[in-house]
Amino acid sequence: MRWVWLIVGVLLVLMGGLWTLQGLDLLGQSGGMNGQAIWAVIGLIAVVIGVVLAGMGLRRR
Repeated sequence: MRWVWLIVGVLLVLMGGLWTLQGLDLLGQSGGMNGQAIWAVIGLIAVVIGVVLAGMGLRRR
């Protein structure tokens, strides 16, 4: 079960990082998420949750 937490955590960190970059309009693409501050906030929240889940996956025995 700990690998599930680790994998979900890592995926959330990656997705949250992407959402944050899109929300801050740093990827240079066009689309609905780019330049929208709400996606930067959602992305940061996803990164924090992902780090917590990955940490749980690494610490469980």
